[in-house]
This record gives sequence, structure tokens and C-alpha cells, in this order.
Amino acid sequence: MSEIGKGGCGEKKSTTSSAKAGIQFPIGRIGRYLRQEKYAILMGAGAPVYLAAILKYLCAEILKLTVNAARDNKKAHMVPRHIILAIKNDEELNKLPGGVTIASSGILSNIHDVFLPKKSSKYVIYFKYM
Repeated sequence: MSEIGKGGCGEKKSTTSSAKAGIQFPIGRIGRYLRQEKYAILMGAGAPVYLAAILKYLCAEILKLTVNAARDNKKAHMVPRHIILAIKNDEELNKLPGGVTIASSGILSNIHDVFLPKKSSKYVIYFKYM
């Protein structure tokens, strides 16, 4: 026999807001952090859902670029070095972390064009002014 609860015959299983939105990030936890930190006086119900969707997109983008960086280096495992290579080589993602340091990732090697040897061409074209 089923117990009669508040909603009638039987209890319904609770569905999380993350499952309703189809997002793996915890929408309830993000909403709780937004409320605790007092970022705004009023917060709509869609704010944590939107923020969770943005975080999911950013993580997917960084992960995709990191996998590509690992493949370029002919490695099967991703290491922090591949993460920093992926972020620093992307124009838009490079602005995101700012002054963040990732442990054991090294630096991005960069040689300024001035220090590279000049390329010489075989054919030299002379123009005479009349």
C-alpha cells in the first residue's frame, strides 16, 4: 500500500533545476553563491541558469582546445602545459584568466620578430626613377 502524502497518492521524486535545464553544472549551488555574495539586491530565477550555461560553454571550449593542443604535441594525456597553450594561443580566451598562474604549466615561448634572422630573397628588383 502506498502512503498518502501531501500531493496525493505517493511521493514524487524531486527533479533538480540542473536536470530540468539539461546542464551538468549545479544551478542550485550557483544560485546560492550569487545570493550569499550579494551581487545584486534582486536576482531572477534565470540568472543562475544563464551563468551555469555560460560556465558549461567556457569549460567545453577550453577542453576542446586543450585536447587539440595535446594532439599537436603527440600526447595521449592532457597536462597543465596543454591548458596554458590552449588558452594563450586563443585570442579571446587569452583575455579571460588575466594574471592567473597555472602550476607546472611553464610559459609560452615567444621570440620577437626583431631578433629573427632576416630573410633574403634571390631576386632583387631595382627601380630607377626617371
